[in-house]
Amino acid sequence: MPTLKLDDFLPYRLSIASNRVSSAIATAYQALFGLKIAEWRLIAVIAEGEGLTQQALGVRTQMDKVTVSRAAIALVERGLVARRPNPDDQRSHLLSLTDAGQALYENVAPKALELEGRVFAGFSAKEIVTFRAVLDRLEASAAALDPEGG
Repeated sequence: MPTLKLDDFLPYRLSIASNRVSSAIATAYQALFGLKIAEWRLIAVIAEGEGLTQQALGVRTQMDKVTVSRAAIALVERGLVARRPNPDDQRSHLLSLTDAGQALYENVAPKALELEGRVFAGFSAKEIVTFRAVLDRLEASAAALDPEGG
């Protein structure tokens, strides 16, 4: 019978690596912009496609409803995101960036790209292309195991 060694278990290693990268980025976003990771993710996704519901944001970011709701409330309270009625579904609202939210996005996006560059500074362009392809395959494989998960 095979023995499970956690340090050799790839899902565990992937989780540890993800947590370390997320923690480093979260520290930078909080210090520089007063944003939590969930808040930044919502801003980035809203910037890509104006007028999204919280449900759509949850699907796009793979964050749970409570996390999305809390982040959206915080962003609305800070005047970074505006809520307006959804003409297609009266039970939901459409979220879009305010002028202040757009300005923040334009300040944060270059920093996000810089942080990504620092994380992957020791990798060649070919390794990054390969890594992206492996991530795509890994996400597809995990989705096939858990079709209800997102």
